[in-house]
Amino acid sequence: MTGKALKTVTVTIFGQQHLRKDWLFDFEGDTFRCFMSGLGRDMERSGVALNCVRKHDVQITVNSYADLLNCVKVASDDSQGNHCIGHIIGKSEHLDIMEDIHAAVRRIAFAPETIAPAGEFRKVCHNCGCGC
Repeated sequence: MTGKALKTVTVTIFGQQHLRKDWLFDFEGDTFRCFMSGLGRDMERSGVALNCVRKHDVQITVNSYADLLNCVKVASDDSQGNHCIGHIIGKSEHLDIMEDIHAAVRRIAFAPETIAPAGEFRKVCHNCGCGC
């Protein structure tokens, strides 16, 4: 999009300490880089700039898929905060981290009003520090 300022969505990947190998996902590998590149191109066509940052100094202990969701937070420059994927999408349908990141990015970009406030009384995730 030319001439119009893009909304910015930031995906933050935290470091992980894996207790079980079945939930190991390579956020540094080519598959994830290609996924983020493609998602970035798609979002840019809709007026959204996508950033991906890593915070290795924060370590999330991964013992389940819910913990893996906690390793990824998504925020935009006009939304109400920086939330983990579990808080944004609720329960994952297919336990596919890239599908869930895609859904969370689109929700933050286009429907942030549908995300429950952090003070909402519901159990979504734990140990990521987002308060949900």
